Amino acid sequence: MMNSVNLTGRLVVDPELRYSPSGTAYATSTIATQRNFKNQQGEYESDFIRLIASGKRAETFANFLHKGSLLGVSGEIRTGSYEKNGQKVYTTEVNILQIAFLESKSSNQNAQSSQQNNQYSKGKEIDVQDDDLPF
Repeated sequence: MMNSVNLTGRLVVDPELRYSPSGTAYATSTIATQRNFKNQQGEYESDFIRLIASGKRAETFANFLHKGSLLGVSGEIRTGSYEKNGQKVYTTEVNILQIAFLESKSSNQNAQSSQQNNQYSKGKEIDVQDDDLPF
């Protein structure tokens, strides 16, 4: 079986870069991806998917992308779980294997200065707060 996923969307938070005790870089963020269909209200919905990168890819991810950046990623799905307040919490994230920068730095800065570019071309504005995310 093959575990492969491709996503295109915008980052909803700046990537967070950390280093393990052995010096390996790890970066995490969340991407918003728009669904291809409208809901009953005639609006497009989005999914919020956690991303993780390691090594040089993590440093590139964290140093060149930020909240609002449009990107494409290819990777593999990883699942896990942990206990929180006696409840088992399940997690799903995409381990990034390839990153595609889908806009120039200057166009991203222009878009970000006009309302953080939280709007997709066909969708409605997305207002996401840190408290809205499930992790």
